[in-house]
Amino acid sequence: MTHTTDYASRTIIILGGGPGGYEAALVASSLGAQVTLIERQGFGGSAVLTDVVPSKTLIASADIMASLDETADLGICFSEEKTTGKPYVDLKTVNERLLRLAQQQSADIKRSLERAGVTIIEGTGKLKDQYTVEVRESNGLSYELRAEFILLAVGTHPRELPTAKPDGERILNWTQLYSLKELPEELIVVGSGVTGAEFASAYNRLGSHVTLISSRDRVLPGEDEDAAEVLENVFDRRGVKVIPRSRAQAVNYSEDGTKVIVSLADGRKVQGTHCLIAVGSIPNTENLGLENAGVKTTQSGHIIVDKVSRTNISSIYAAGDCTGVYPLASVAAMQGRVAMAHMMGDAVKPLRTHQVAANIFTSPEIATVGITEKEIAQGTYRADTIMLSLSTNPRAKMMAVKDGFIKIFSRQHSGTVLGGVVVGPRASELIFPLALAVDKKLHVDDLAETFTVYPSLTGSISEAARKLHKAL
Repeated sequence: MTHTTDYASRTIIILGGGPGGYEAALVASSLGAQVTLIERQGFGGSAVLTDVVPSKTLIASADIMASLDETADLGICFSEEKTTGKPYVDLKTVNERLLRLAQQQSADIKRSLERAGVTIIEGTGKLKDQYTVEVRESNGLSYELRAEFILLAVGTHPRELPTAKPDGERILNWTQLYSLKELPEELIVVGSGVTGAEFASAYNRLGSHVTLISSRDRVLPGEDEDAAEVLENVFDRRGVKVIPRSRAQAVNYSEDGTKVIVSLADGRKVQGTHCLIAVGSIPNTENLGLENAGVKTTQSGHIIVDKVSRTNISSIYAAGDCTGVYPLASVAAMQGRVAMAHMMGDAVKPLRTHQVAANIFTSPEIATVGITEKEIAQGTYRADTIMLSLSTNPRAKMMAVKDGFIKIFSRQHSGTVLGGVVVGPRASELIFPLALAVDKKLHVDDLAETFTVYPSLTGSISEAARKLHKAL
């Protein structure tokens, strides 16, 4: 007797409405599954409500300020008859706008889910076993739901220091910054990773005096060293004070309450008007009932998944930051889509992390894809490297761009593009041709022989590829 499976009748419960959850819900619904999505905070999750959308909207305002600061090089001047000084930032208006955009995006996502036929529950869910979720709606109603498959996409929350509890007034985590009505005069940023570097860059461009405290010997310790060096040089030129090899031990208020004082482990103290704590995040897996279903986690609490987003329990999958794979909205969405395809028996292309394109929205931006120069130095890959400064690019000269470069890694002998780094304005856009080359295993000559617009910043990608050409 032949057994057939009706994929269209499958039932799926998704916990979490962030990029991993809502993208998964849309895919599963389009394939005919009965999907229930449970979300407690708002659709889009922290990526839309407190992280990516608001922070990058803030950075957009900072970029405009940066452009205005550099207009003199372009021959643009402000008439003294019409202005009494430099432009300034109305932070209250900036924050109101970014929060409004976040809510609009969240509402758009909810409407998309509703149109797709996804059942939406506003509340929380907890695993009771491998197929059952205990639901508690926001109105207090409780009940149980069963499904063939469960996807966990519960995200993370900011890590806090026991001796530096954010209060939303002068000691803040990154979700609380948007409640500020006035620009911090002196902002101390604790943490030099991606989040800390982005906010340090943004608030510096908005007009704050920024001090960045790094426990490591440089900013962005996990990123390309040449890129980090460019950013540190820019910080130095723009007045950001970086304190390396220093660990924040505590943050307290001054006696009059108008200042915050950061105590360092070596006894030094740093004073400012506000302090941002940006020391990483913690997965929202506590009290999720993982032990009830037998789902395995790492020591840090992240859910362990394979390349198709499946946990050690065949009926339970996970996606997004709670897995610790990559803290990127794009990766969360891809994990969710891959999970649904695998559940539904659709064609599956397992997640390949070495093909992930990532961007750090500092000024200048830093974008990466594929292998790293560190992996080449360690002997993991045998590759040729070329780095070309944007200072030689005619379009960059016209735009008064002073900082940045294009870097390409290609496999020795074969010339296949293995990775790249772009540092410069809109690096998040410029990385795409390199990401495409990595994904499709293109040769450096494929990049070199493709027409680029003259003048353009992408011309440097083609030029760098030409320098990696080897005569046969």
